[in-house]
This record gives sequence, C-alpha cells and structure tokens, in this order.
Amino acid sequence: MIPRDFIDTLLARVDIVDVIDRRVPLKKAGQNYQACCPFHSEKTPSFTVSPTKQFYHCFGCGAHGSAIGFLIEYEHMGFPDAVAALAQDVGLPVPESGEPDRPRPPPALWEALELAAQFYKKQLKQTPRAIEYLKQRGLTGAIAARYGIGYAPDGSPLKQVFPDYTADALAASGLVIDGDRGRYDRFRDRIMFPIRNSKGQIVGFGGRVLDQGEPKYLNSPETPLFHKGSELYGLFEARAAIKAAARAIVVEGYMDVVALAQHGVGFAVAALGTATTPIHARTLLRHTDHLIFAFDGDKAGRKAAWRALENTLESLQDGKDVSFLFLPEGEDPDSYIRTNGQAAFLHLLDTDTLPLSAFLVRELSRGRKLDSQEGRAALIKDAKPLLEKIAAPLLARLIQRQIAELANLQADELGLMGARPGAARRTALRPQRRPAPSRVRSLARTLLMNPQRAAEVDPCWLDANDPLSSRMGELMAWLCDVGPLKPQTLIETAKGSALEPLVDELMTDLLDKDDSWDWNAEFDGAVKQLRDDWQRRRWQELAARPLSSLSASERQELTELARS
Repeated sequence: MIPRDFIDTLLARVDIVDVIDRRVPLKKAGQNYQACCPFHSEKTPSFTVSPTKQFYHCFGCGAHGSAIGFLIEYEHMGFPDAVAALAQDVGLPVPESGEPDRPRPPPALWEALELAAQFYKKQLKQTPRAIEYLKQRGLTGAIAARYGIGYAPDGSPLKQVFPDYTADALAASGLVIDGDRGRYDRFRDRIMFPIRNSKGQIVGFGGRVLDQGEPKYLNSPETPLFHKGSELYGLFEARAAIKAAARAIVVEGYMDVVALAQHGVGFAVAALGTATTPIHARTLLRHTDHLIFAFDGDKAGRKAAWRALENTLESLQDGKDVSFLFLPEGEDPDSYIRTNGQAAFLHLLDTDTLPLSAFLVRELSRGRKLDSQEGRAALIKDAKPLLEKIAAPLLARLIQRQIAELANLQADELGLMGARPGAARRTALRPQRRPAPSRVRSLARTLLMNPQRAAEVDPCWLDANDPLSSRMGELMAWLCDVGPLKPQTLIETAKGSALEPLVDELMTDLLDKDDSWDWNAEFDGAVKQLRDDWQRRRWQELAARPLSSLSASERQELTELARS
C-alpha cells in the first residue's frame, strides 16, 4: 500500500492543469480552465479544471477528481500505476510499503510469460508449416509481428527455455501442467496468441491447434495475472484504432481479431473463452461511445448475443450506442472479410447493425402471441428484470414505452406492474467522487448500500493498523443486527448511538456517488483486497515463528497460505 503522506506530497507537487493539458488541450476561462469533456460526447465545454483546488469536474457527466483520478479514468490505469506515472513526472521516488514481499520462486510470472512469448515467436520463424498456415489464413508477417503471434512446438520445448523447468512460476503462470506422469507444456503444436493487459504486459496466451484436434482453441487458465472475465484479446493493440474510428467491435475469436486487422479494421477485440462480461462492457465503453458485437446469424449466435446483451445492460449510459451485427449464416468476421473485403465489412457495420434496444425487444417478442393476454403477460414478466438492470435511465424509459405499446398498455401502467427501469429509480444527488484510499473505508461505505452483505465479511480480515477497523467491527455487528434497511432508514436508526458519527460521515461520502457507481463491484473488490492482505499478514506471522512452535493446524494453515 502506498503511504498516504506520500500521496499528499505527490498531489502538492503535481499541477493538474499540466497533467490534463498534455492529454486534453485546455483553454483559460476566468480563474479556471475548460475543455470538451473527454469522458462523454459534447459540443459545448462543460469540463472544468481548477488550478487552485487542483480538481477537475464535468458539469455534463459528473466525472471529477484529482490528477490521480484523471489518469485512472483517461489512461485506464490502476491506482498504483497512476501514482507511479505522476511521481515520475515530478521526480519523486515511490516509497516501498515497508512490508516484506511474499517469497516468490524464480522466474517471476511476468518474466516467465515474456520469455515464453519470445521463444514462441522464434519458433514460428523456424517452422514452415506454421508460417504456411498463417499465410493460408491471409496473414502477413507484419500483422503477426504486431500481435506477437508465435508457435508452440509439440512436446515440452519450454524445457529448453527455462533452466529450472520445475520452477513454481511456470505452473502459476499457466505455461505448464503438472500431471500424473510429471510436468509438461500446456501449449503444444499450436499457433500462439499473446494476451496483453492494458499496459501491454503479457498475462496469458491463447493457442489454436495447427491441424485437426481438440480443443481447437486453448487459453491460459485463471492465474494471479490472467482473469478471462476481465481481459480482452487485442484491446492493447486496438486502442489507437478504436479512438480513430470512434467505435469498437467485439468478435468471438483471436483469428477474427487479427484477420480484421490484416484488412484494415484494427478496432476489433475478442473475449477469451467466455461470454462478454459486465467488466468487458464497462472497459470498452470507457474507450468508446459506440460498441458493436458481431456474431453468427444462426441460433447459437443469437444465444451468444443475448448473453452479451444481458451482461451489458448494467454498463449502459445515455449517449452510448451498443448494437449487434449478425453475419450471414456460416460466416464469421474472418471468413467474411477475406471473401468480401474491407469495404463490404465496413458497410455491414454502417448499415446492418441492430441497436441493443431493437434486439432486446425483438427477442422478447419472438414466438409470443401478443394478440393474447397470456402472451402479453409473459412479455411483461420477462421484460421486468431486464428493464431493472438498464443503467441508462432515458434509454430504459424509451424501451419501457415500446414494450408497453406491444402489451397494449400505457407506460405508466407498466410501471405500476413493477416493470420500472432500475437506474431511473435511483436518485443521483451529486456527481461521483473518487473512493477514499482506505480499503476498510471503501468496504464500510458500500456496506451502507448492501447491509445484508455484512455477514460475508470476517472481522479477522480487518487490519488493526487501519484507524477505522475498530469502528468497522462495530458497524458490521450493528448492520447484522438491524437487518437490510434503506440508507435513509439506517441514518434514522443510527441516531443517538455510538455509530451515528460514523454513519453520517459515510453517508456524506455517498452523496457524491451517482447512479453509475456499482456498489456490489466495489464491495467485492474491497472484500478481496482485505482477505488477500489478511492472508499475507497471517502468513508472515506464522512464517516468522520457529517451525517447532507451530501446532499441526498452524503448520497446515501455513502450507495453505503459501499456496494461495
């Protein structure tokens, strides 16, 4: 954890006007500076930067924060990376946390993946069969180099790359498998596609079998670096093209991504062995206002598209455009663009996409007898949970109106039946503010929106060094006792109790949270961080004691913690 006093020093040294002006040109407007907001589309500048307060605020979309917050949102950085970038600008060394690192067997995970990627690229150049396969798929050496494509030979050739083939990092990074007959390479006789994170670091691989075999596509497993529900193949390489084209397209496989790039459509990305997740949707909608999902036009394609729709609803924003492209049956983006060319594919994107709202209503209506009361009732029943998930209030109201018309109802009648857009029921009191850096505070704040989840937190996870921990334990016990109440009810219930000042303080924080803030996501993240930190502290505590002083259960615990 970066020390708080360092953050204070850093923000005192950084000029937010300079930080933002290097990325978004600013113009002087009175005592402040202005620009068109980089976080939403607008023609009249509503994005204001205050040099005296060292703060930015958009009066259009509500985005605001410090220089650190700007880098997190604009450059899509994590908190530590944003701090490091600003510290480098002003020549401040980022201090160490003062806590000893957990032992990590060499080679490190990042190093192992990078070495493997370099090896795979060299093997591709030396394997005519693999080169010929890529040529048959219409790929040139330039596009293969851009995406770092390689080839994993059959057998276990990584033994040649890593002197210590038994190193734990090889298994932890997903490069090898420990089977009954010993260790062997996970990827064998496959075209290799490195998967990069937002900083361009390799976090995993996707491998496509070269000839016949199953599985046709094989991805790295979940590792400390790779989470398939969070990463998108090709996003790092596509960032500039997405910005230039003002749109992004989500396809189903890495070959689709590279084939489109080969033909000049460089703004494509792919999910990795999973349906598009809410995290994927939020990530892409931070990069662009126009998101297109491309699927086959058959039943399986419609089913996959529907899952993508469901997982996108909570990320929608008014002013953002999400649509679906259904290719002719038997075609995928790779085959279509190779057969018909770039111009034909772009024409499809421009003329044949189906807006999310139209796709939603079409699928809800499919196969229903809307001339009967039973059919209309079924339509309303299935529409209700979807309407409640839509985070864009204006769009939700318009879809609600359309469904009401199909059911021969007035829109307000549909609302009386319980089908009300969830985002429209939430009141945005003030624009969103950056969460406080304390993990315990982040958890405490989200618990006021999720009192029923207090039981999911083990009090032992709380860091005794965090000044909020003692009161946090009292808050969790109190929330479990009073039950799931609305925030306004919690305020009243806390009056006169020892927790009243804390509840009031946390509620003040929440005033700046708008309806786009995902309470549950922040709660899950805070719980994971607290649990991980506790496991590290507990491991250090046990590891510091003589082995002979540990009980059998403590030794077992130490072993399990070392593996986690």
